[in-house]
Amino acid sequence: MSDEKQNSPQDANLNPEPTGGPGFTVDGAQPQLINHLVEAFNVKVEEFRGDYVVEVRPDQIIAVCQVLRDLEGFEMMIDETAVDFWPQEAPRFHVVFQLRSVSRNLIISLRVPLDGNEPVMPSLVGVYPNADWYERELWDLFGIRFAGHPDLRRILMPHDWAGHPLRKDYPLGYEEPQFTFNYEKIQAKKLNPKE
Repeated sequence: MSDEKQNSPQDANLNPEPTGGPGFTVDGAQPQLINHLVEAFNVKVEEFRGDYVVEVRPDQIIAVCQVLRDLEGFEMMIDETAVDFWPQEAPRFHVVFQLRSVSRNLIISLRVPLDGNEPVMPSLVGVYPNADWYERELWDLFGIRFAGHPDLRRILMPHDWAGHPLRKDYPLGYEEPQFTFNYEKIQAKKLNPKE
């Protein structure tokens, strides 16, 4: 009798073959979806290793997200964040959205470029209600305003905080780390308690 275990058909169902990572489709649905967005909204598209990033104008973001949610099955916003390209001013910021279709096993990234130091774009709370806290975080840390947001106020920093700390032009206020080469300099600056 052999020490090796024989694989039965029931064991094969316990360890199914992987179906791929984010954005993987068997039927090629993602390229069809991208073509639909390009035709309907004239968006810019970048592709890298099967993952697509769609660049959308701020005035089109609500319509694009409604189409993705209602017609294409992207029922979940899994992330909303921003990137600061300072000192570049046009565009200075990109707001990045990750949308997920659970039923089709697809993820799509949307980028919205915003110019200047006081960027404004429409709020997506009406399309994806969980955008509420993401947008409050982006307002608090980057200073990006979301027109039509029901409660746009600080969420992480104190309400009287000046500035937006994740901007690249935000002043750094940090303590210099102590090493052997700057020991005397750091010791001279330290406040020592009186004995």
